[in-house]
Amino acid sequence: QVQLVESGGGLVQAGGSLRLSCAASGIRFSMYTMGWYRQAPGKQRELVADITSGGSTNYADSVKGRFTISRDNAKLTAYLQMNSLKPEDTAVYYCNAEYVVLRVDYWGKGTLVTVSS
Repeated sequence: QVQLVESGGGLVQAGGSLRLSCAASGIRFSMYTMGWYRQAPGKQRELVADITSGGSTNYADSVKGRFTISRDNAKLTAYLQMNSLKPEDTAVYYCNAEYVVLRVDYWGKGTLVTVSS
């Protein structure tokens, strides 16, 4: 059974930092592209950042220079370090694991990040 469990969300003031974690089980973690998505109230879910099995990263323009995605294959965990947070970063953040070759992906249940001004 595949599980992706996010943690690390919470309430933070603008300018602060949070680190999100996504612990995976039931998949060959090292073979998956890991992504972080977010969905703000009334908006569509959007890609924040992803990291391929080879370690290549991709970021949304809105978070470049502020957020860093990483992965630890030994711990089956992906991370999103978020610095210089802004109120517009407020959203539910979801972890995604995608195995491109087989076109399968899995989602976590999300963790809420609230940035106060």
